[in-house]
Amino acid sequence: MANIILIGPICAGKSTVAELLAQHTGMPRCSLDDIRYQYYEELNYDHDHALQLQEKYGFWEKYKYWKPFEAHLVVRVLEEYKDHIIDFGAGHSVYEEEALFHKVDRALHNEPFVFLLIPSIDKEESAQILCERSELDFNRYFVEHESNERLAKHIIYTKNHTPEETMREMMNYISVI
Repeated sequence: MANIILIGPICAGKSTVAELLAQHTGMPRCSLDDIRYQYYEELNYDHDHALQLQEKYGFWEKYKYWKPFEAHLVVRVLEEYKDHIIDFGAGHSVYEEEALFHKVDRALHNEPFVFLLIPSIDKEESAQILCERSELDFNRYFVEHESNERLAKHIIYTKNHTPEETMREMMNYISVI
């Protein structure tokens, strides 16, 4: 078995479906949001600096500060975690800098089960649904950014599907390969 990796915007269902997959397959689960800081610190992440950036300039400055740490996290986790269900945070699969994108793309290259969870093929509809769920308008950025589609090996449209139905659809892809 290989890793099963879930990527996508905030509130797309990654954590919920990852937990269902872990229960269904018996594979251990790894949530990048839960372990990120231990890997960020390998590159001397400064939590206070990140908070100061957000307080002084807003969320997007902190977001930009996070990007090299997020790419490092993805690479390190894929080196260390095998045969896991891995759910990414929304930003862990979105990169503005091509060098960081390519670093993550190379790390995911041999991973056959990288699933993008998104409500609809229509990005505007997806953005509306997810912004309502999260009440975070910046989630639209994660929906519209091309990184998720470039990194995904499979796209699962979740609108009108329960998490269990989404999990079963993913298992159909996995059992075919």
